[in-house]
Amino acid sequence: MSAHTPSATDHSSAAPRVTPPAWAVMLAACAGQFLVVLDVSVVNVALPSMRTDLGLGETALQWVVNAYALTFAGFLLLGGRAADLFGRKRAFLVGLGLFTAASLAGGLAQQPWQLIAARAAQGLGAAVLSPATLTILTTSFPGGAARTRAIGTWTAVGAGGGAAGGLVGGLLTDYLSWRWVLLVNVPVGALVLVAAGWWLVESRAAAGRRLDVPGAVLVTTGVASLAYGIVGTEQHGWGAAASLVPLLGGCALLVAFVAVEARTREPLMPLGLFRVRAVSAANAVMLVCGGGMFAMWYFMSLYLQNVLHFSPVQAGLAFLPHTLSIVLGSKLAPRLMGVVSGKTLAMAGGTMAVAGYAWQSRMDADGTFLGTVLGPAIVMSLGSGLMMTPLATAATSGAAPSEAGLVAGLVNTSRQIGGALGLAVLTAVAADRISATAAPAATGTATGAGHGSGGTGDGPGPVALAAGYGHAFTVASCIIAAAVVLMAVALPRRRP
Repeated sequence: MSAHTPSATDHSSAAPRVTPPAWAVMLAACAGQFLVVLDVSVVNVALPSMRTDLGLGETALQWVVNAYALTFAGFLLLGGRAADLFGRKRAFLVGLGLFTAASLAGGLAQQPWQLIAARAAQGLGAAVLSPATLTILTTSFPGGAARTRAIGTWTAVGAGGGAAGGLVGGLLTDYLSWRWVLLVNVPVGALVLVAAGWWLVESRAAAGRRLDVPGAVLVTTGVASLAYGIVGTEQHGWGAAASLVPLLGGCALLVAFVAVEARTREPLMPLGLFRVRAVSAANAVMLVCGGGMFAMWYFMSLYLQNVLHFSPVQAGLAFLPHTLSIVLGSKLAPRLMGVVSGKTLAMAGGTMAVAGYAWQSRMDADGTFLGTVLGPAIVMSLGSGLMMTPLATAATSGAAPSEAGLVAGLVNTSRQIGGALGLAVLTAVAADRISATAAPAATGTATGAGHGSGGTGDGPGPVALAAGYGHAFTVASCIIAAAVVLMAVALPRRRP
């Protein structure tokens, strides 16, 4: 079977020698997406080692994760539009090249700021690469069952990349060093670059070459400012100027972004696109879901290593049920969408994820893998996999082929912006609960009445940490429950 010829609204910059086989297009696109999503989670298991080696504080440690997430989210729309205007293959190669080079810089970093800067550059490369991977599939496979299967495979590979990050990061950190969680991208990225250069055929929308750079800068700085303000509340409180200034500044920048998009001739995010109910509703749900789901890998990794005292490899292996369950759910979803509507399936998967997150919130300092981690992992990850494919399919339906890259970028932008803000909120929530739990225990210890369950001279103990991480999962389950309600109200009933 050969890949579908692009529609008449697209054109190639050079006539291909031969139509590439569908499996080659699928393999190249999914390999690129795997690397992008892998680096969202691969650093989580390595965070304790990074902190020890580079002397990272708690705030800097969080920004190792969020520097990638924020630049990824902020420039995804620009990356999607670049793929439409300059060519999907070209965007794929440029994005992957930048991503690979930044991975090398991060792996060689000697100072915290160098690592955080490299992670931000990785996010920029990923923002150009990721929309191209989905657009290549949506313009290469005909609408209907073939495209749904392709999107299901893309979703499964992406979800598997996020879940496999724990295992890959654990193995590399334990047997080599934390640096290899970034350096491993270099040979893999080079190999995918060669394969994509050979297999992929160029296509782009028939449009002028203009990018809305001001829009991209406004949305990126706006979201980053909001995240910075939320993080600052942990130290300064919500009413302090150090928190309010970046929070209000972030809101002002996002309002300015909407104003710019309403007036510019070629906006980064055409506001009229949101008149398509499937697009607007699915992206709103993606935004809310990302706020609850993104932080799962972060807090689970900290719980496994800081509370259960797993080694990096053990922590990575503990993520295998998450990986397998997400992939299973993502691969089952296209089949189930032939039986039930995408809306019904998304709501069922979301409800399952809520139950899993609520179950995981019961973690404690005396937990075990079999008794505390395995059951919730299967439930919340299977539900997430069942939910994401119909949402991605709905979000990319109803848009013109010339806007395929834009819509693909919007899908990932919604999820990543929600995730970055969600991580900031849930980290602050967890920190508050850890402090509240550790303080009485530390006072009790000082007066001879404590039992060593809370804070010590070296920081909070396992009981306090488990309480904080568990509270983060409780709040995450509430966020995903809100997303399920939003699905019921906003998603169209028709099958995508």
